[in-house]
Amino acid sequence: MARSRYLLFKSTEKWTEKQKQRAQILFEQYPDIKKAYNLTHRLRMIFSHTKEKGVAYTKLARWFNEITESGFKSFNTISATIYSHYPEILNFFDNRSTNASAEFFNAKIKAFRASQRGVTDISFFLFRLVKIYA
Repeated sequence: MARSRYLLFKSTEKWTEKQKQRAQILFEQYPDIKKAYNLTHRLRMIFSHTKEKGVAYTKLARWFNEITESGFKSFNTISATIYSHYPEILNFFDNRSTNASAEFFNAKIKAFRASQRGVTDISFFLFRLVKIYA
């Protein structure tokens, strides 16, 4: 059981022969784990193999329906997030880019603000921010 944990983070195509054997034993003993793994793997495959936005929309809708039918309460958070942010999530399929660079820059700004122990003069803070990071 302890060694089987790592195979659940990988795609089935990347499993070694030992991991395939462990997965077979694990999934026979715990069918709910197999069902949950298949649901997460389908979501992973949507983002890695789908190229068109319309196809992704359809696949995400089917995946969302499978989640609601599965009855797993642990998937409620991700399914609620997908349901409420459908358009933003589907924008990934336009040019396959994320907002990671914006999040990274936001983290840099927060760290800079923390190093200054707060901001009292906003215009001067923005001036220094531009001089340092622009």
